[in-house]
This record gives sequence, C-alpha cells and structure tokens, in this order.
Amino acid sequence: MKIAGSTALVTGANRGFGRHLAAELVARGATVYAGARNPESIDLPGVTPVRLDITDPASVAAAADLARDVNLLINNAGSGTGADLLDADLDPIRLELETHFFGTLSMVRAFTPIIARNGGGSILNVHSVLSWLHPADSGAYNAGKAAEWALTNAVRGPLAERNIRVVGLHVGYMDTDMTAHITAPKSDPADIARITLDGVEADAYEIVADDISRQVQAGLSGGIAALYPQLP
Repeated sequence: MKIAGSTALVTGANRGFGRHLAAELVARGATVYAGARNPESIDLPGVTPVRLDITDPASVAAAADLARDVNLLINNAGSGTGADLLDADLDPIRLELETHFFGTLSMVRAFTPIIARNGGGSILNVHSVLSWLHPADSGAYNAGKAAEWALTNAVRGPLAERNIRVVGLHVGYMDTDMTAHITAPKSDPADIARITLDGVEADAYEIVADDISRQVQAGLSGGIAALYPQLP
C-alpha cells in the first residue's frame, strides 16, 4: 500500500501516538481524518477533525457516514485504567474491553464495506507487547489488548478476500502522556510512527516495532517458564 495519495482515518489522534501517526501520514502525502471524542482538542495542521467515540455505536456510524473515501483505517484509540483483574471494580475492566476489543471491532465492521468499495486498502490495529505478556498490575489492559490481537488474527483471512490487509502493531512503552508515570525505558513515538507506516507500505501483516516486543515474541515458544520466570 502507498501512503501518498491514500485517505486515512486515525482514532485517538488528538494526542500521544495517534497524533504522531496522523502527523506522519500528512508528511507522507495522505489525506487524514483525525478522530477524537473532543475534536476541538485536535491541533494538528492538515487534518480533518472528526468527533469519534469508538465505544458509541452512533458515533462510529456517523464517522463512517462522513469519511466515505477512507482506504486506510488506523485503530489507535485506547484506554489505560490501570485496573487489575482480582480487586478492581468491574466497570474499568469492562471499559478496557469495550475500548480495545468491542470499539476496535465496531470500527472494523463499519469501515470494511467503505474500504472495499474504494478498491481495497489496509486496517492497522495498534496492539501492545502486553497483548503477549500479562503482568498482574495491568490485567484489564492486558486482557483488552490480547482480545484485540485475537480479533486482528481472526478477521485477517476473511478481509484479505476483500482486498483489505489487516496489520497488527506490537510495541512497548512509548514516551507519551499515558506513560508519564512509568520509569521504564520508552521509545520515541515519532520513531515508532515512522516504523509503523513503513511496515504498512511494505504490506507487513505484523509489525514488531521495538526490542522488548521482539524479545517477548521470541519467548512465546518457551511457554510459561520463559515469560513468567518469577513463578515458583
């Protein structure tokens, strides 16, 4: 897929990684719809702000009705409640699944016929290294991202038959406001945006964007002992 001349919609584009993705798309010559719950918060030149809450079916439908020329959908919007699975209230756990799984699924279902009518294209789902590795203190987020990864894998084959390539991005911590409280090493989101769009243009099915994601991916074949060495 060529980014130049494409028409993209990026969810969660008002800040963080989504804003960097939208900026990189503009720099590469794409027409960009920038989705956010509060479109007035979008200050990136060269994009069309779109009011979009991916957990609200009416909002998703309205965005699909507006952005009928899209051939690249980037599902970036996310939540980070910090809820654990054993002690947290169920509401924030449900929010993680509503956002990362059901919200992403709603966007895929709404935009699949649009992209197909426009001759095909790509859908990029922003996963995480935590789709694969699940520390207890971020259990709800992990569950949402693991479900999103499963979604990506499940729709990839059927959508390939409609000339839509489904791409999954795995990445660790990036230096955004969402991770401001975290002291672990972080990637520059501008660098990850460039790596990501390079992968989309190269027709990759999976983009593993940093060292920690590559290490965890390699450890999957080692099973529980490789991924959770702290267990007795």
